[in-house]
Amino acid sequence: MSEKEMAMHLLENVPAYKLGYVIAYLQGITADEKEDDLFCEKLLREYEASEEKGQYVTLEEMAKMSGVNLGAV
Repeated sequence: MSEKEMAMHLLENVPAYKLGYVIAYLQGITADEKEDDLFCEKLLREYEASEEKGQYVTLEEMAKMSGVNLGAV
């Protein structure tokens, strides 16, 4: 039995209420990596052109901005 045949056989036995998980997983592993690379390159170009490049926020500042209480962690 080929791997594709095995996958099809397993898929036939997946309960209907779990098919959404299978579909989401399959979409993720078959996504176009070139499109993902282009998106990452766009983010990098935006970062490199940003005037805020190289400015850092401490963990405490980020927690405060996010409304997270570090004392509870």
